[in-house]
Amino acid sequence: MSSPLIVGLDIGTQNIRAAVAEIKRDNQLSLISLIKMPSAGMRRGTIDNVVDATHAIGQVLTELKKVSKGTIKNIVLGVATPDVKVQHSKGVVAVSRADDEIYQDDISRVIQSSQAINLPPNRIVLHYLTKEFIVDGIDNISDPLGMIGKRLEVNTLIIDAFSPSVKNIMKCIETLGGSVITHALSPIASAHTVLSNGQKELGVILIDIGFSKTSFVVYEEKKLVHAGVIPVGSGNITNDLAIGLRIPIEAAEIIKLSYGSAIAKEVPARDIVDLNKVDARVRGTVSKKYIAEIIEVRLAEIFELVNNEIKHLAKAGQLPAGAVLVGGGAKLPNIVDLARSELRLAAEIGVPAVAALDPISGDLSLQAEDPEYACALGLLRYEQEGRNDTTTAPAGKVGSWFKKIVGSFIP
Repeated sequence: MSSPLIVGLDIGTQNIRAAVAEIKRDNQLSLISLIKMPSAGMRRGTIDNVVDATHAIGQVLTELKKVSKGTIKNIVLGVATPDVKVQHSKGVVAVSRADDEIYQDDISRVIQSSQAINLPPNRIVLHYLTKEFIVDGIDNISDPLGMIGKRLEVNTLIIDAFSPSVKNIMKCIETLGGSVITHALSPIASAHTVLSNGQKELGVILIDIGFSKTSFVVYEEKKLVHAGVIPVGSGNITNDLAIGLRIPIEAAEIIKLSYGSAIAKEVPARDIVDLNKVDARVRGTVSKKYIAEIIEVRLAEIFELVNNEIKHLAKAGQLPAGAVLVGGGAKLPNIVDLARSELRLAAEIGVPAVAALDPISGDLSLQAEDPEYACALGLLRYEQEGRNDTTTAPAGKVGSWFKKIVGSFIP
């Protein structure tokens, strides 16, 4: 019997990216394919035209079926809508046994207690994240199993989103014959393949710069402490260039990718771009420095909005592992220097941990190191790791679909 396959699906406003991996008998993954195709009918992580979105997603699923017909039945979906909310919850239970030893059922009960929150009917929970356990007033306990105490508490972080935004995408996929086995907030997925345990321990922010939105997650002491989505992305830079240079949007995107820079002072004022060579409909020239000035202003705004979120945590300039940038927008020249200046943090481009996915070829390995594939690859790792630190499954259930399906292939 052939090994099962799993797909990480990242549906963006401009592009759809998919990563396909084979689940080995030892529960490890082997990356076998990466797919990137144009998106349509999407705006800021939600569907705004069902027909166009269905067509675009359908083209990707057709390509996935070429890898294996059953591939589209095992999709892990990335979610990043601007309506994402983060809230804190607490659960408290009495330890049930006479000898006061804490067992797994006590842990399950306290987690279930923390998850008993009232959500509007149009909201859906993406993640329940256990931040810490407290035993008889002693906090910062990561695993209380086997400890002695009479009172067990847990602090939980709950991430939810607007239900129709998520369900509309899932309905599109299901209409085309696909099946979503689970979903994850996109930057959380990216963190699974880009951030190290050391970075999460020290304190780090991962920033995913997409076309129509920028999403982020903040970790400290290996715990996710904040997450969010900002409705501004690299597409806004393209729009600014189109307006500032008075050129078609298609030409603005080419100029951004071919001649753009995140810091204007690094670009010589004498360097000129002939607009007619970019688009035959346009006449005139423009300096690369002016192009960079337009880009820098918008990127600085994006980083300012992110920094405001860090300030709410009272962590401005105080994340020792700095900022890690991923997404298609992270590939602009000099963006690391601008991030370092605006956020007052160390900064770097996030490179997916490709070795952990054991690519079947060197070419695929090089392709997978592109930061725009961080989410799609991270979705694979998110499911592989059994959602140990972030889960959408009910408390008390052990394991995940990944473990179940692998178990069916092992005698």
